[in-house]
Amino acid sequence: MITFLTILLGLAMLGTLGVLLAGVLGMAGGRGNSRRSNLLMRWRIGLQFLALVIFGILLLAMRH
Repeated sequence: MITFLTILLGLAMLGTLGVLLAGVLGMAGGRGNSRRSNLLMRWRIGLQFLALVIFGILLLAMRH
């Protein structure tokens, strides 16, 4: 169970990093599509929330 949660946490963190980099590169490229930026921001926040929830569950699982 702990191994599965650790893998899920790593995937959520990598997903967050990927969306963050996509947003930064999109802004740096000067394309400036505000709809795409807002969509990426929502995805990043959702993935960060998911990573925090998984992290909390992982901590609770390791306590027992």
